[in-house]
Amino acid sequence: MGINYIYPEFEVVRNDARCIRCRVCERQCSNQVHQYDKDLDLVISDESKCVNCKRCVSLCPTRALKVVKSDCLLRENANWSNDNINEVYKQAGSGGVLLSSMGNPKPFPVYWDKILINASQVTNPSIDPLREPMETKVFLGKKGSDIKHDENGNLITKLPPQLELSMPIMFSAMSYGSISYNAHESLARAATALGICYNTGEGGLHEDFYCYGPNTVVQVASGRFGVFKDYLEAGAAVEIKIGQGAKPGIGGHLPGTKIVGDISRTRMIPEGSDAISPAPHHDIYSIEDLRQLVFSLKEATEYKKPVIVKVAAVHNIAAIASGIARSGADIIAIDGYRGGTGAAPTRIRDNVGIPIELALASVDKRLRDEGIRNDVSLVVGGSIRSSSDVVKAIALGADACYIATAALLALGCHLCRTCHTGLCNWGIATQKPELVKRLNPDIGSERLINLMNAWRHEIKELMGGMGINSIEALRGNRLMLRGVGLNEKELEILGISHAGE
Repeated sequence: MGINYIYPEFEVVRNDARCIRCRVCERQCSNQVHQYDKDLDLVISDESKCVNCKRCVSLCPTRALKVVKSDCLLRENANWSNDNINEVYKQAGSGGVLLSSMGNPKPFPVYWDKILINASQVTNPSIDPLREPMETKVFLGKKGSDIKHDENGNLITKLPPQLELSMPIMFSAMSYGSISYNAHESLARAATALGICYNTGEGGLHEDFYCYGPNTVVQVASGRFGVFKDYLEAGAAVEIKIGQGAKPGIGGHLPGTKIVGDISRTRMIPEGSDAISPAPHHDIYSIEDLRQLVFSLKEATEYKKPVIVKVAAVHNIAAIASGIARSGADIIAIDGYRGGTGAAPTRIRDNVGIPIELALASVDKRLRDEGIRNDVSLVVGGSIRSSSDVVKAIALGADACYIATAALLALGCHLCRTCHTGLCNWGIATQKPELVKRLNPDIGSERLINLMNAWRHEIKELMGGMGINSIEALRGNRLMLRGVGLNEKELEILGISHAGE
């Protein structure tokens, strides 16, 4: 067995005077942290198993529990942090690759927090969204660059297929298998009620959710799991997943232990077999190859649906986006390095990729400089945390935003970052029936609807304060943004002025 070199990261603090031995904590913890000792009449805790999901804390009827970060750390070292040392211990004991969930937690700059929004005052009066019309609807897809008329002089208004959204937000890709049936149902029902879309991820579409097709983006990843004619025809749009922000250049992997029942049938692979998506699409090695797949999918769906190409934000993203725009894609989705994931190699998640703010600004500028900005819409994701982040993203050039972590938080996620274990205490990132049932889709969808309605109201208020009454007028309007604490190169890439200028 060897020596356990790592002291537990979290400590369970129990107020014994308040504890009534109801054993709710014991029943609710899927990690088996709590255990009742009948002889001692005590609930004891194995803190080495605690992931700080706060399920026990939330449900303790007498508030007898709290979980705190341990202060028993190794000797302070500016070069070797406690985390660095413990990760070496883990790998020395296992010989395995470190896996992590959710987004990059490292203290890299968050540019949204260094960008401020301008407001109207005297000469350009603000707009009251409660009393004046404010348009949050967006259409994603290829737009015409010129005004054209037919032989009778009538304006030609026909456009290629568009994805219509009541607000510039969609629920990002999270596959059935990485998240539960109830989580998918919550997302699908909320998207339908809100008039937006949710994304299937790379795990196919469960047969029960075909009824939500008009509000569904179906994904085609390198593994092609669950992809067939009816699946492609069911969605409002088709997304080709090349990469994602949490693991650029890396494929997907759902362990065989999760490939059971409906997940096996939906993904169209045998039960118990690992679902491995290769890092590359083995039919895409150039923009020409990508163009072939784009038009194959358009042909398969009779040119009735827009095709999205999703890529991770990397250092040459502007050139990549230019190529994608010329491939025939209708929408480009870009995922920043803080994007969430069900499982990713820790070293990839924490060290590869670039911030979505810089990627978005550089892509929008490149497409405008090349005169092809109207050929595609831009959707960005990777740590969109609030309505103000959405407004800033659109002002930097996005047409809409993908959100995933924020949606999971609305469903009850406590960001404990252990999704890859399949033991989610909140019924989200798990396939265990006894855990899945903890997420009620009625309540989950209602909470998602509440969140999006709140964001929609705030977006209107923020635009009104700017004296802008539509998303279209906000898109790419960088004059409404100012930077704080940014250097000249960062301001140059973002295309904004410093506050005070």
